[in-house]
Formats: sequence, C-alpha cells, structure tokens
Amino acid sequence: MSGAAGCQGGGSERGPRWRRPWKLLALGLLSASSVLAAAPGAGAMSKEEKRQLGNQVLEMFDHAYSNYMEHAYPADELMPLTCRGRVRGQEPSRGDVDDALGKFSLTLIDTLDTLVVLNKTKEFEEAVKKVIKDVNLDNDIVVSVFETNIRVLGGLLGGHSVAIMLKEKGEYMQWYNGELLHMAKELGYKLLPAFNTTSGLPYPRVNLKFGVRHPEARTGTETDTCTACAGTLILEFAALSRFTGTSIFEEYARKALDFIWEKRQRSSNLVGVTINIHTGDWVRKDSGVGAGIDSYYEYLLKAYVLLGDDSFLERFNTHYDAIMRYISQPPLLLDVHIHKPMLNARTWMDSLLAFFPGLQVLKGDIRPAIETHEMLYQVIKKHNFLPEAFTTDFRVHWAQHPLRPEFAESTYFLYKATGDPYYLEVGKTLIENLNKYARVPCGFAAMKDVRTGSHEDRMDSFFLAEMFKYLYLLFADKEDMIFDIEDYIFTTEAHLLPLWLSTANQTISKKNTTTEYTELDDSNFDWTCPNTQILFPNDPMFAQSIREPLKNVVDKSCPRGVSRVEESLGSGPKPPLRARDFMASNPEHLEILKKMGVSLIHLKDGRVQLVQHAVQAASSLDAEDGLRFMQEMIELSSQQQKEQQLPPRAVQIVSHPFFGRVVLTAGPAQFGMDLSKHKTGTRGFVATIKPYNGCSEITNPEAVKEKIALMQRGQCMFAEKARNIQKAGAIGGIVIDDNEGSSSDTAPLFQMAGDGKNTDDITIPMLFLFNKEGNIILDAIREYEAVEVLLSDKAKDRDLEVENMDQKSAENDSHKQNSEEDTSASQDVGAVSEEPEEGESSDVPDPDSLSPAHADSDSVSGSHQDSSVPGADGAGAAEPACAPGDSRPQEHTGTQPSSKGSWDNKAQPMESILADWNEDIEAFEMMEKDEL
Repeated sequence: MSGAAGCQGGGSERGPRWRRPWKLLALGLLSASSVLAAAPGAGAMSKEEKRQLGNQVLEMFDHAYSNYMEHAYPADELMPLTCRGRVRGQEPSRGDVDDALGKFSLTLIDTLDTLVVLNKTKEFEEAVKKVIKDVNLDNDIVVSVFETNIRVLGGLLGGHSVAIMLKEKGEYMQWYNGELLHMAKELGYKLLPAFNTTSGLPYPRVNLKFGVRHPEARTGTETDTCTACAGTLILEFAALSRFTGTSIFEEYARKALDFIWEKRQRSSNLVGVTINIHTGDWVRKDSGVGAGIDSYYEYLLKAYVLLGDDSFLERFNTHYDAIMRYISQPPLLLDVHIHKPMLNARTWMDSLLAFFPGLQVLKGDIRPAIETHEMLYQVIKKHNFLPEAFTTDFRVHWAQHPLRPEFAESTYFLYKATGDPYYLEVGKTLIENLNKYARVPCGFAAMKDVRTGSHEDRMDSFFLAEMFKYLYLLFADKEDMIFDIEDYIFTTEAHLLPLWLSTANQTISKKNTTTEYTELDDSNFDWTCPNTQILFPNDPMFAQSIREPLKNVVDKSCPRGVSRVEESLGSGPKPPLRARDFMASNPEHLEILKKMGVSLIHLKDGRVQLVQHAVQAASSLDAEDGLRFMQEMIELSSQQQKEQQLPPRAVQIVSHPFFGRVVLTAGPAQFGMDLSKHKTGTRGFVATIKPYNGCSEITNPEAVKEKIALMQRGQCMFAEKARNIQKAGAIGGIVIDDNEGSSSDTAPLFQMAGDGKNTDDITIPMLFLFNKEGNIILDAIREYEAVEVLLSDKAKDRDLEVENMDQKSAENDSHKQNSEEDTSASQDVGAVSEEPEEGESSDVPDPDSLSPAHADSDSVSGSHQDSSVPGADGAGAAEPACAPGDSRPQEHTGTQPSSKGSWDNKAQPMESILADWNEDIEAFEMMEKDEL
C-alpha cells in the first residue's frame, strides 16, 4: 500500500521531539528545492530528461486508462491479456483477491484523483460525471471492508477533495455540488454494520446490500481479521466525519485502533498478523512490517499528521522503537514472534514492506530507509521487478508481481528527502521495466513469474491509483502541478486528503490514554520530521555513502557457486531444494537431503522426521543449504499450524445396530459443503467406489448415486476425488487414510485442503478418517452390507425409540445375538499446538499437504506439537495448500472393534444407553468448546 506524505524540511533549527505535537499547517511534502543540491559529478539529471520521463509516465497512464475505459468500464478491473473487463461472478474465482471487486467500477473510482495529479482535469470532470451517473453502491455482493475502504471510500473522498479544490480555482467543476461526498457517506453507512462486534474490530467482509448478520448477507461468520484490515480505517473514516460533520465514522475507526493498541504484546510492543475480532486473541503471532500489518503502522503516524492527536504519535513511536529493536536487521526487515522477538518467524520477506522506507522518511529516520530501499533496488535489478516474496539470501520465494507501487512510493519520498538524483535514475529503471516487460496491447499485465517473464491477465486498480501518481510526482517540478501537493496527505492507496481537515468538525475528544506506555529511550530519534540541513551537514554525498556498501549485497548472496549436490545431479547449477517443494517419495530429493546432511526417518504412524547433522554434509555450502532447508521446514510447519484452523467433524453410524452410538471424529475439508452451516448434516448409505482411489472417472456410478462414497487417500488431490464422486452422483465423501494402522488415538486432526485452484464447484461435504476409524465403517459394511451414516459438524441425537424396537427384534434373531457389538469411537480434540522451536530436528508436514499445484498427490492439513503429519507419499508444489488442525492430547470414549472384527450387540438397559450417549455428547460439546 501507499506510504506517508513527506514533511517540511526547512525552517527550524531542530524539528519537534517525540511526544510533542506538530503544527499541522506547516506540514506537507518535503520539497526537493529545500534540500541541498547534489554534489558535483553526482550525475544530476537534466531538466529536459526529467520532463521527457514525466511525459513518458503520462503516455503510459493514457495507455492503461484508455484501455480500461474502452475494454472494461463499467467493470471493476481490466483484464489486459484478453482485453475485457473483470466482472465478479463471470470469471473464475480468485479467492480473497476478488473481495476487492464490488461491481462499482473500482478502477475508475480509484483513479479519480490521479487524473488531477497528472493534470488531466477534463478527463477528471468526465470521470466524475460517469461515477455519479453509473456507479451503484447497493449491490448484493460481499466485499472486503479493508479494500473497499482504502480504494472506494478513499477514492471518492480523494475525488471530492480535488473536485472542491478545482471548483475554488474557478475553471473546472463549477457544477459540482458534493455528489462524490454524498456517495462516500452512503458507502460509509454500508460499511458500519461490519463493526457490530463486542471488540469494535470490524468483520473482514460485509455485504453492501444486506450488511453482516442478515440471513441473505452470506457473511458474518468470520472470527479473524488481519491487523492492517482493522487498523487501516482512521484516515478515510475520520475524513468522512470531518467532511460531513457526522462523527460516528471517526468514532468507530478510533475504537478499532484503541482495541488493537490494548491487545499489543506488552513485553515486545509488537502486534501479530491476525487477530480474533471477538476475543482479541492473536491468531497469528508473527510480526513484521509487511503484509497483514503494514498500513496499521502507517495510519498511526498519518492519523497524528491529519488529526493532530498526540496519542497516535505516541503509539507509533512505541511500535517503531520495537520495530527497530527487533524486526530491523539492516538492510533486512524480518518477521519475528511477538512473544519471542529475538526469534525470526520466517526466512523470507514480502514485497509489501517496500512501503516502509517511505514511512521512515515521514518519521525522519533516513539512514535505515536508504539501506532498505537500496537492498530492494538490488533485488529489482536482479529480477526486473520485486517478487511477491524473496528469501534472506535474495532468492525468489513467491515469483508473482502484480505491479505493486510500494517501491515507487518509497523512491519518490527518498528523492524528496535527499534531493539525490540517484532516485531519479531508479524511477527511470522502473519506467523502462514496465514498458519492456509488463506492457501489452491492452494495458499493463501483472507478472505471473518474474523469473520467466510470464504474464497474468490482471491489472489491479492500485496500479492506476498509485504507480503513475508517484512516478509522475518523482519527475514533476512544482510548476508542473496545478495545485500544491504539500497541502495534502496521502492515504495508503495514495488518495489525497487535505490537511485542513485537522481543524474541521472536531467532535471527537482527544483523551490521551497512551502516555503511560511510552517511556522510551528516544536518543536515536531526535526528530519526528527532519530538517535536511541537519541530516546532511556539509555532506551532500550522505545518501550515497549509505548505499555504497549495499551495491553488491544481492550478487554476493545470489547466484552462488555450484555445490557438490548440484554437480552430482547433472549438468549446470540447479536451485537449492526448498521445503515447500520437498517430496519424501522423490529419490532425487532424498539424495539432495543426504548431501545436505539431513536424515529422513519414517515413524510408525506414517509421519516423517528430519534430522540434520552438518558434519555429514558433502560440503560447507551443502551444510548451509541443509540448515536453511530445516529452518524453512520448521517455519512451514509452524505457519500451517497457525492458519485456517477448522474444528473437527463427526461421522455417525446411524443404521442398525449402531443407531448413532458409533461416532467417529473426522477431519474437515477446506472446500465443499460447510457442515457447520448445515445443522442437519448429510445422511446416506455408504458405498465403496471404483476405482477405490477416486482419481479417475467412477466406473460404478449406479452404486454411488445418492450415497456417501468411500475412497482411499492417495494418488491425486482431495479436490479431484471430490469432483469425481460428485459427478457420479454422490451426496458426500469419506476419504480413508491409506497409512496402515493410523488412528486418531495417536495422530492429530487432519484437514483436507484444495488443489490450489478454485473449488467453488464442489458442493458436497468431504470428511477424512484415519485408517483405524475407516476400518470400522468397512467392517460394518462387510457384516451388515447396508450401512447408513450421518456427516455433521457434531454428533446428533439418536432415535432411541427405533433403536429399542430394533434391539427387541434383534433378541429374537438368533444369528445376530452373538455377532453384534455396540461400539463407540468418539474422541475429544483440543486446541492449537504450540509453535515449534528451531532446532536440528523437525517432524515435518506431510509432503502431500504441500502440493496444491500438482495433480498426483492428496493435500492434507495436519498439526502436531512436533509438526509432523502422517504420510510421506505424494508430490510437492510451489505453495503450501493446507492448514493445521488440532494437536492437544486426545481423549476418547467407548470401545474399539475386536480384532476379529465382530459386532456383538449386547442388550442394555435404556438408562445405560442414555448414560453412554450423554458421555458422547459431553465429549463433543467439550470438543466444540475447545475449538471456540
């Protein structure tokens, strides 16, 4: 997202110290004219070249904007490869990414104030008229509160801000009467239902027409949101309150920020990535300045700039001290655990942290801003664009690049802070790379893989809202602008809000509740907003002297020489084995592990354990790769334990002679019917499919139709199995583990993940049973043929009257009296496991669970305290596809089938049956309580 507005660099001999309010009227962007001139010979760019580059930016914008208007409008976004608009519901779902789309012409609204910054006032006037005439905000569609706030609400407010400015100038927009503000207020009210929580943190999604809790809303069941999602509201909501005089918007945004502040980890003063919106518990306890947290920090500082409330500055300074103490490892910014801030939580960085140097410019901490920016620029020079994520040794971790603007933003602010023409050259490189690698006939296409240069049919609205705005401002002189940019502050989406709002409609009391927590050592942070004459005293080469040691930081780490592992496996260098790609069934991977000194141990329950002995590695480089591989595997396992936790489900055998007394704990699926929302569950007779693995078209559809299909794990993805049985007419599916002897007695809950693709087409419920529990059903089929089960979120009450009648009938049936056994196999599954600590040994996730992109492996989610899961067969893939289940020691009630597999059903008094049943019910109630 976008960074901060700059600060005034001239004037006072010393800038304001911490916890001292700024005089907002003196704020604005630090003008390049206020900094020292570049040193002779520093390669200053001529004014003519700057003008040409500025015109080039205008031409690139025209190319993107005109293609959107011609081929996509009124759709939300342009698909530049197919030259058509992206309309939600008409294109395959992309998951959470599509939550930004609300059928409200997103790109046009997001681009409004960019048109004015780029001096396209006529186009702006036409665009505003289109928005007023065509855009409907009352759509029955579920959207992201965060994205709708920063892009649509922010876009409307930014458009209103520049519209009234142009109207005051007297040439354009004379007809304008606040229509955009009226639309912003309408949208603000549509977002307010999301704040209907006890904590004040908003739900992550809201239905524009029906809100959150309405039966038709299709949202409101979420429990978690990201810190940035809840903490990036104050600028837009406060501006809406200040513009309209309606205080409720600012009040709600402040309450959300207050709650996050109170829930920070007090010993480290850090916040996690994901928080429970009801309890305030941290769900993901890693902390950084990138995805999930980034704009929370940004908005604390900017809220102080815009609103003048000291508490926001004090909170920011508290967090910033913690960031520089724990997360900043110059030039890197590495995530840490909030409870163990000296322990890195990951070995890679995401591209969203590229905004942080720009925020540091606003803070006045220029040196680390220069260092981090230079490191990022070296990565860009290596790959042409900044990959979505890259490792600490600067290898590509996630290869996509959706044309994000954060690096351009920081480049602009560093140029404004230093006046160093080096940053103009950086901007020139960005322009050249966009035209050379991303430009297509119908716009600019996101990069699917920066290593191969492949494209994705995607041009996000933020590309027009931010990228061209920052690039144009980088090369524009003051006389090129039709208004003073220093009168505005940028939101995280680079929308413009006027600084005069600080004195408008102040209806919120500014009670300072932060001071008691801000007794910090500020000796390293003398100024909140720097005076450049003090920052660079008599040293115009200051910025260059900081950059110089980092010029080759990427080349020193990557590429590296060919290791013995690479030499032994064929011709030429190969990239090192990554944890996410590892397959325990791949002989080549096992050979690589051996060379890296990593041993693989198969445990009895089907899990695999990895142990590294560096002295056994083929070389020091191989030992280094082995250590990195182990760290990645631990991180991957820990990450899976924190994400997407689903409660266990129940498979209940309801036919004779069980009548619901056999309740098997089942692992859920992250696709298909959500049994928690279908209280009656799915009931039907079971049938074994052919082929038993379910990986191809079902050959006995007549036996499966209208029944619950039984199949074996293995050979393909779970989603593929589900599609095949659904096509055959099955009403549900049960996957039985193929690891002989695996049992819920000793193994954690499994969760079945999708295949990395859209799984909305799967509508039937799918559950997972371990081998032992699965055999209970298979044995029942062999004994009684017709076996009926109930798939549900928890055990249901039995039909005791029918059971009692059947028991009496069974007593008269001599061949049944000695062959039936009443069985109960319910169990209690607890809460999330502790995060594994780094070490030489790691029980690793099932390789199956790491394979969303391949079609030859199941994708399984599991959670252990030792981070291991059953199974070692399957293929790896580029991204983890699974999330953890539960891992606490399990308790289970009832008896298991005899070794002979007999089902001896002994007559019992009704009181005894009820007592046993109550135990089952209590166990599942406790299980549900633990999960909540």
